Amino acid sequence: MKRQIEIFTAGCPVCDPLVQLVKETAGKDCEITLHNLSEQCESKICVSKMKEYGVKRVPAIAVNGKLLNCCTNIEFTKDDLVNAGIGSC
Repeated sequence: MKRQIEIFTAGCPVCDPLVQLVKETAGKDCEITLHNLSEQCESKICVSKMKEYGVKRVPAIAVNGKLLNCCTNIEFTKDDLVNAGIGSC
């Protein structure tokens, strides 16, 4: 059975190196699906997968339906911004 790799990107120069790295690293037993969220694919599957996996930032990678640990719980909050001094100007 092939390992299913899903890459979530914004189709930008920041995401491109990760896409290339995954393609170079993946073997013949891997199937790669690229979800370019800036284009929001016609079927909207990319958006529903993004929500299902809890993608908060791109680039992000899911393997066999699970978001990699390095891609989880990375979300900015209002508290983060206030703690950085934003809003106190």
